[in-house]
Amino acid sequence: MNWFVAVIQTTLFVALAPLLSGWLKWCKCHLQNRRAPSLLQPYRDLLKLTRKQPVVAEHASWLFIYTPYIVFSAMVLAASVVPLIAVDLPTSASADVIVLVGFFAFARFFLALAALDIGTAFGGMGASREMTISSLAEPAMLMAVFTLTMTASTTNLSLAIEHVLYEGLVLRPSFVFAMFALMLVAIAETGRIPVDNPTTHLELTMIHEAMILEYSGRHLALIEWASQLKLALYGVLLANIFAPWGIARELTLPALGYGLLAIAGKLAVLAVCLAISETLVAKMRLFRVQEYLSFAYLLGLLGMLSHIILEAAR
Repeated sequence: MNWFVAVIQTTLFVALAPLLSGWLKWCKCHLQNRRAPSLLQPYRDLLKLTRKQPVVAEHASWLFIYTPYIVFSAMVLAASVVPLIAVDLPTSASADVIVLVGFFAFARFFLALAALDIGTAFGGMGASREMTISSLAEPAMLMAVFTLTMTASTTNLSLAIEHVLYEGLVLRPSFVFAMFALMLVAIAETGRIPVDNPTTHLELTMIHEAMILEYSGRHLALIEWASQLKLALYGVLLANIFAPWGIARELTLPALGYGLLAIAGKLAVLAVCLAISETLVAKMRLFRVQEYLSFAYLLGLLGMLSHIILEAAR
């Protein structure tokens, strides 16, 4: 029963990730007075790409061909260790913050290598920018999440969420700093405005899109699906770490159903907030991203210091 719920949770993660992207795009279109596409449009796009035969350059190595499968598999493995609708599952033993960051870095590493492998100027430019941003974003993410793990005395996500649930609603300044830090990191890691624009192909602005310009067909479908899954992963981390109420602590059908409704509502609210932010804020220059992520790291550091000063001394 426990393993069955774990498999269902991972399947829901993978299957509903495009729906979150569709909801985000729907909200942005309405905020910008544009005609919104269907919520199911991401599924149609993925299906259309899957039916197309990928075009591969003659001098591309095996690395370029297998990278989409590696990136998608890494995101699925990351989804399997992040608590979505329930805690205390068999996969909770490997639900560690360090493991999760490792999955993200593993996927990014192969995607950057594949961009370099094809030998185009856009691929090299995108890989360089992506690795620069990741080198600044990962320390900020770890600093933000370590604030939570210091409170729960563990780096296991499932145990940390259970600890927050057990203590109930407590106002912690450290969590406020850490939450905003993780929000800023999530925007940078998922390639959203103001750090990147997933809908542009302008040479001076694109980062993630520059690395995948040479992909097509089912290879591009897997990479796009992995990007949507990564966005959902960060949304679930924000929702279940800092507001875990509603997540199932018992593997019963009513508890699991309530947990699914709770996480759906929280993700919908987060998507609306992101849509409002992307509508009001313009994309920043590439050289300003360092200041942006340094501010995120500072917020995480303030969260940890406030925990040590205000909470650890109790």
